[in-house]
Amino acid sequence: MTQDKLDALKAEIIAKNICPELAATATQLVMGDGNPDADIVFIGEAPGKNEDEQGLPFVGAAGKFLNEMLAAAGMTRGDVYITNIVKYRPPNNRDPSLEEKAAFLPYLLRQLEIINPKAIITLGRHSMEYFLPDARISQIHGHAVRKKVIYHDKAPHELLIIPLYHPAAALYNGSMRTVLIDDFLQVPKIIATSKP
Repeated sequence: MTQDKLDALKAEIIAKNICPELAATATQLVMGDGNPDADIVFIGEAPGKNEDEQGLPFVGAAGKFLNEMLAAAGMTRGDVYITNIVKYRPPNNRDPSLEEKAAFLPYLLRQLEIINPKAIITLGRHSMEYFLPDARISQIHGHAVRKKVIYHDKAPHELLIIPLYHPAAALYNGSMRTVLIDDFLQVPKIIATSKP
């Protein structure tokens, strides 16, 4: 059962005390939400205040906007899986550090290995930079890139990476909001027409 494997991975992160400084200031680990067998995984950067309190990713204002965009594209949270690179809230919602992202990266890769999605949608530059380190989000947002990702010392696994702006960035910027919605509405078509 996919969810059982994700639950075991969550328990392992807690048992190994990954990023103890973050864990000490966070309410709880925020693993992910949605369909554990989804074809599409959304990856943000780290939980915020609401996410830390509720134990679910993207449940604050940015999450409401994400839900609206999913609905506009004919999807729900139950159709996709949503997670972050870093699984604990950084204090005062600061950006996660390089060290924190590096500490959680092996667990993100194992999470992806368990879910085995066809496409990854990165939300914001933090998650985009792992998959597409030389890309600039202002130039590549809304465009699909095929990328080989290595899970757990196995053969490279080809994934479709679609970088989008982070919903939080669009909440306060009307022009970026329009760009993000336009990009988002193209996602189902991009996935459907992109051949491996």
